[in-house]
Formats: sequence, structure tokens, C-alpha cells
Amino acid sequence: MEEQGSAVINDGKQQEWVNLIRVFTSPEDEKTRDVLVHHMRQILFELHDFLIQNVGITEAVSLKEIADRCTDTVMNSLPEKRLADVVSGVFEDIAPHAVNVASPYFVGHMTAAIPYFMVHLKAIVAALNQNVVKLETSKMLSVLEKQVVAKVHRIIYQKDEAFYREHVQNTHTSLGSFTEGGTTANLTALWVARNRALGPTDSFEGVEIEGLAAAYAAHSIDRCVILVSRRCHYSLRKCGGILGIGNGNIIPVPVDNTNRMRVDCLKEMLEGFKKEGRTRVAAVVTVAGTTETGNVDPIPEISALCRKEGIHLHADAAWGGPTLMSETYAHLLKGIEEVDSVTIDAHKQFYMPMSSGMVFFKDPTSLDAVAYHANYIIRKGSVDLGSKTLSGSREANCLILDSAFKIMGSRGYGMLINHGIELARSFAEEIERRNIFQLVTRPELNILTYRVCPTPFQEEMAQASPERILEINEHFNEVNRALQQEQREAGNSFVSRTVLEHETVFPGYPEGKVVVLRCVLMNPLTTMEVLRDILDEQEAIYAAWLKGTTTRKSRKRVDEG
Repeated sequence: MEEQGSAVINDGKQQEWVNLIRVFTSPEDEKTRDVLVHHMRQILFELHDFLIQNVGITEAVSLKEIADRCTDTVMNSLPEKRLADVVSGVFEDIAPHAVNVASPYFVGHMTAAIPYFMVHLKAIVAALNQNVVKLETSKMLSVLEKQVVAKVHRIIYQKDEAFYREHVQNTHTSLGSFTEGGTTANLTALWVARNRALGPTDSFEGVEIEGLAAAYAAHSIDRCVILVSRRCHYSLRKCGGILGIGNGNIIPVPVDNTNRMRVDCLKEMLEGFKKEGRTRVAAVVTVAGTTETGNVDPIPEISALCRKEGIHLHADAAWGGPTLMSETYAHLLKGIEEVDSVTIDAHKQFYMPMSSGMVFFKDPTSLDAVAYHANYIIRKGSVDLGSKTLSGSREANCLILDSAFKIMGSRGYGMLINHGIELARSFAEEIERRNIFQLVTRPELNILTYRVCPTPFQEEMAQASPERILEINEHFNEVNRALQQEQREAGNSFVSRTVLEHETVFPGYPEGKVVVLRCVLMNPLTTMEVLRDILDEQEAIYAAWLKGTTTRKSRKRVDEG
């Protein structure tokens, strides 16, 4: 009897193993296959309609309610559901409470619709499951990555044909790499800059080997700093912490009233550090497309100054980099070909799925400053890409971008860029035509900010005392906070909000903060009709407040002040 019982148990385990192995090969039955085909057909061939039907823009269910559904932390030892049930559950229980970032009415962040074929390509990348850390796990895809990186490098740096023939597949040099996103790309560039700024001397092996304390002693300095635009992305402060110099040594340079770095202030700061003699400037970071306002720093002037001082210049072009593919607007990034390193986010205006970034270097030997090796992988002399990247294992995002370039071409990407910039300019004109709004930052690329502040209040502020200006400003700060929240909760459309310096965006006004509504116009499906609808909704919300008929029970009435 015991032997029979053991046989049953063993048979059960064997069947369990067979079932487990099946998930590596094919659907368990026809029902599962039919469910997958039903759902995936919508995603693969009717993506936009699928998102409209199944995903809300900013779904009204509270975050607490959603969080309460996700509190079970026990993982069952045995399977709970069949694949068909799991997939159906995703579509019924999860997708409706995600955010439809592809909606033409979702204009608040740097995430929007992607071409439908991106889903197909992402599936192919997952199916191949190549790891480009090493040739042994990717082969063709590692070679392809170098080619795709060289193509984008050429758009940025515009070197001659001989240069790219020498370096496109050179196993000893690198023009850059794919990364997980802009944060990792920025970190890679500044890692290189730090190591070069605190490099080896006769009795010192370099900061990467001996650390910061030894580096400061060897170079006779007290600290290392990186100078950045006041409008820089917050990832740069993270870089300061990770690189060990401290985020307090990521020092902001003031911007002018167009949100561009002030070259005079940068020059003054560099001269001050040189005179003081105990601070090493590892890098200056210029921005080509600020996150909050979409502005581009004066790169030629900054580049000339950094070149004179021998300082690494990095351009964070995570947002604005693809503007170079527009024949009409590429000039807005004039001078970027002179910088030492560049970040571009492929999941932004290259319209790739999350997440994919890229970093590029003018000098093909720059990444030697951060090269690593191991006995079992990326050995010395190896041509594996992982020897010069911050990340180890990486998926083959190069396949997706290479395919997108072939499908849309640089002209197609240029048309997308043109649409966004021109739509932003038309939207700015529409805002100025409506007397309850105030345009705060005029679009240079395809991002702008504005706020609810009716014309009579704007006129009063122009003549008022500093105290009254701040009083009016604070009132409309609350108005715009509440309006953005109510519009988001209504779920029809979405704009984001941010906070800018009052004295910067309104020269001559007293110091303070101004809450603004922020629009990012990258979705080619967004039209002026859509944007007028968004403004109409904001006007209706404000009008309801003035009449005391707001539908929000939890918020006190916002009156005229």
C-alpha cells in the first residue's frame, strides 16, 4: 500500500512537472489559445481602440481603493489560475485602472501614444530574449546595437564617413550605448567625467580604483562639483549621491526669464572656483529640452567656455535630442555637436515602449574610463558590450529602434517633431486669446506652461505693491492646484502641474513660487480641437467655483479672492 501511495505521489509530481514544462512551449489548451488570440488581436492590430475601450485617462477610482486590493503578500505554492484566467483578469481588473497615456487628451507628461508596431517588435525582443551584455548571449544583436548607436551618433555629431567606417564596428572603441533610461545615461556620462577629472597621476591610480578620499588628496582639492542648469532633471542630483561627490555638490546655475542657463553666471562660478583653487569641476551639464518648460540652453556659448577651461560638457537631451531629425527645427539644438557626451531617451520622442535610453560620446575612447572585466564574462580583450556599460544584463532594444528607423525614417520622425512644436505654438496663441488664462512660458520646443489668472488680475499685478502681488499669486496658486486635481479626477483629460520661480518667469516681481499647468505635446493624435476641449473644461471648472456649484464635496469653494 505504501508503494502504491508513493507511486501516486510520484505520478502527481511527474504530471506537475509536465504541466510546468508546457508553459515554456505552448498554451495548455485550445481555450487558453483562443483567449490569448482574442485579447492579443486587439492589442496587435487595434491598439488605439483597445486603449480607449479598456483604459481610462485618469480613472476615478481612488489610489487607496486600488491599494486595498493589493495587500495579500502570500505566494501560493501551487498554481492558482490557468493562463487564460490570468490574462482575462489583467484585462478586467488591472487594465481599466491603468492610465491611457496614449489618449490625445493625455498631455501632461513625456509619455504618449506609441506606433502600434512597437508592440509587435517588443514581443519579438521578448521572444528572442537576447542579453546584449555579451556576444555569447546575443551575437547579431550586439553588432546591431553598435550600428544603431552609430546612426544616432551621426545625427548628433555629424562626423565624416571615414570616422563612422572606422568606429561603427570597432571592437576597441565605443560611440555610446543603450541604457535603461535617461537617469542611467546621465549617470554613465558623469561617471566618465568624474573618472577623467580625477584620473591617475604618477603616484595615484585614479578615483575608480582608490576612491574619492585618495583622489582629493592626490589632486590637492577639497571637493568635486558638477554645475547644472537650475532647470535640470532631478536625476542629476541622484548622480551626485551615487558618484560619491554628494548631491550638495551638484550646483545649479541660474537661468534667465526664458529658462536657459545664464552663461555669465556660469563664467563667474568657474572663475570663482579657479581662484579658490580647492574645487575641481568635473563637468557642466547643459539641457536640450528642460523637463518643466522645454527650453534649450545656449549650447554654443557654454561649449566654448567649457572647451577653454578643459571641462567635460554633457548635454541632457533626453527630451529634445530627436529634434535633430527635423529639418525645420534642428537648428534649435545648434552646438550640440561640440559637447563631450549626450543623453537621449528613446522612450520619449523616438516613441519606443518603456524603457530605453541612450548615451553618446564625442570621443570614441571615453568609455575606457569606466571599463570593467570579469573572468567568466567580458574578459580583458573581450569585445562584449557589457565591459563599458553601467548595467550588466540588457534587452536588445536596438532591434526595436532599428526597425522603427526603417519603418518611419528620419523624415517621419521629423514630421512628428514638427507637429509637436507647431501645435505647441498654436496652443500658446489659443491660451492668450482666452482672458482667464495667462501664458507663463512660451514654447521653444513642444512644452509650455500657463495658469488660470484672469486678465484683470494680471493687470492689477502689473501695478500692485509687492505684498499685493504675492497675495494674488498665492490665491491663484491654490486655484491652479485645485483645478488640476479636479480635472484629473474627472478622468476626461490630463495636464500636469509644476512650480516655477515667480521672479524668473515674471521679471521684476518679488521672489516666490508660481504654480503652473504644464502641457507636453508629443502625441500626433492630439489636435487643436482636443486642446480647446481641455481649455473649455478648465474654464467650466473655474466658472463653477465662482458660482459656488463645484461638484467636489471635499474641497472648499475657491472664490475670486
